[in-house]
Amino acid sequence: MDLHARYPALSDLREKARRRMPRFVWEFLDSATGDEMTKHRNRAALDQILFDPSILHGEITPDLTTSFLGHDFPLPIGMAPLGMSGLVWPDAERRLARAAKELGIPYAISTVASRTPEEVAPDLGPHGWFQMYPPRDPDIRKDMLERAKKAGFRTLILTVDVPVASRRERQVRSGLTTPPKLTPRLLAQVAMRPAWALGMARMGMPRMKLIDSYAGNLTGLSSTAHAGYMLRTSPDWDYLHWLRDHWDGPFLVKGVMRARDAAPLEKAGVDAIWISNHAGRQFDGAAATIDALPAIRAETDLPLILDSGIETGLDILRAFALGADFVMMGRGFHVALAALGDAGPAHLADILRKDLEANMGQLGLHRLKDAPSALRR
Repeated sequence: MDLHARYPALSDLREKARRRMPRFVWEFLDSATGDEMTKHRNRAALDQILFDPSILHGEITPDLTTSFLGHDFPLPIGMAPLGMSGLVWPDAERRLARAAKELGIPYAISTVASRTPEEVAPDLGPHGWFQMYPPRDPDIRKDMLERAKKAGFRTLILTVDVPVASRRERQVRSGLTTPPKLTPRLLAQVAMRPAWALGMARMGMPRMKLIDSYAGNLTGLSSTAHAGYMLRTSPDWDYLHWLRDHWDGPFLVKGVMRARDAAPLEKAGVDAIWISNHAGRQFDGAAATIDALPAIRAETDLPLILDSGIETGLDILRAFALGADFVMMGRGFHVALAALGDAGPAHLADILRKDLEANMGQLGLHRLKDAPSALRR
């Protein structure tokens, strides 16, 4: 099958994925919070970033190799963490880790994944990132870091934009709880999606196994007030300093949206800043990440990651044009896995590669770092 003929864009994969998963799962993956204006703002702001196409520049063979945190990656994108990945598609964490290893790009696992770091370790490549929702208890904190390190995760991400649970009204309306409880309403949806249902029958319904290993079995919670909130705290600067002191690898801070936070993070020894509004899933009054990027870039020389709203190679180019050094995508790779199984993530990566090459050819760009020169002034 020619996948590019049937699924030439992420939008095609989205439609395929939506038809393959129960509605409550799609609502979990696709929803944001509030009226979802931050989610829409991310998209609208990216569309406002325009370029001036070049002429008479001869043949262009773009080089997409991207140096980031001391490594050269064949593409400027990695797989962002998503809690309870295994709900989106059976065994998603291990399958995405394996795909990232084959592609040579980073894979980030969430604290609230449905697989533990140890379970993912056999499928993990050299670029495993561990995303931490900060535990309150220092002993749990230390143990979690040690487990992630032993499992092969070399980069630590502290997520700072989830001080409290968001409401995610659309997700709540779907009837999803954590762990998922299959009510008659949800079972009817499952019965209509045999591929998802059979996979879950083999794997078992997902749970937050890393959290469960510390919290025990808490059941019947709202999907936005899961067991993780029973353990975690809202971190402060002392917490960040503690993590920096106890982690000897690259240390990233995810969820930064204010330019004035860049200098203190740099002073604290952070290795990279991750600009993110959690794809609109936490706060509906946030600016688009692409709008926050230039001001943060002006305040620091640290490497910058951008996520939230990225859907195409052109979007990646827009991010680099405004100062990003790397891009992460969460929903997209999960959509691709749900749409096409193990072939999906590689196909999405190829879509992004081809789109980047086509757009760089239009702009006469040999390298991503030259993208700012093509911006429409």
